[in-house]
Amino acid sequence: MSPTENEEHTMVDAQRLLSREMDIDRPCAARIYDAFLGGGHNFGVEREFAERLQAAMPGVAGVFRENRAFLRRTVEHLLARGVRQFVELGSGIPTIGHVHEVALRRTRRFSVLYVDNEPLTVAHSRPLLDDEPRAAIIHADIREPEAILRSPEAADLIDFEQPVALVMSAVLHFLDDADDPLRLVRTYQDAVAPGSALMISHLTGSEEPEPMNLLTAFYSETADPMVARPAEWIAECFAGFEPQAPGACYIGDWRPEPDQPAHRHPRYRIMHGGVARKPR
Repeated sequence: MSPTENEEHTMVDAQRLLSREMDIDRPCAARIYDAFLGGGHNFGVEREFAERLQAAMPGVAGVFRENRAFLRRTVEHLLARGVRQFVELGSGIPTIGHVHEVALRRTRRFSVLYVDNEPLTVAHSRPLLDDEPRAAIIHADIREPEAILRSPEAADLIDFEQPVALVMSAVLHFLDDADDPLRLVRTYQDAVAPGSALMISHLTGSEEPEPMNLLTAFYSETADPMVARPAEWIAECFAGFEPQAPGACYIGDWRPEPDQPAHRHPRYRIMHGGVARKPR
């Protein structure tokens, strides 16, 4: 990239972040998610959006709950295999079974760095983490990996010489193709030590294109439009890492719990994902 192109790219990123900070009248993805999970960190604009979406897609709340259940299962899987450090990119509000809460049920030896680019989300999140010295949130953008990886908070919490779990739960579909999300995934993969892990969940229409199209149409009204991608693209994100069985798949099929059969028969199979480890 030439200096002029680099300057233009930087200006576009700065303009995008600035407009994000000023845009508080449209629904925000993090607070929509919180509303569907039954949280209290959302506003009327998100609740109204959730009601309209639920009316158009009955049972759609299950998509959000299933993604949170997938997050919990993957974190538990990695904790059981000795991973104690987590960086969640595009974390949203860390409540209702988020990474540090899952970790606390198993160990007190962990650290979590949450990252989000929406200022009110970060402002809501910081008081929630005040009493947890092993977790912090920073206001940063997934499209700026160096700023995240070299941040003071990362230096305080994360030892990148040791295995780190990169958590990209329902975030990459908020990047458009011009952001080259696959390149960003590779940048983060290259930054972590052998034995590290990558967790991804992502919207796809590979199994059910109609509900996916309806969901993306609704999200086009928000501050966070979605880009669905094929299941094959999601699987390609894990290239170079060792997939953890069963590999990339519909998230409800990833190591489901036998006592929760409802997860096996969802109304909408529009989220795929998986977990993979960096070879030692």
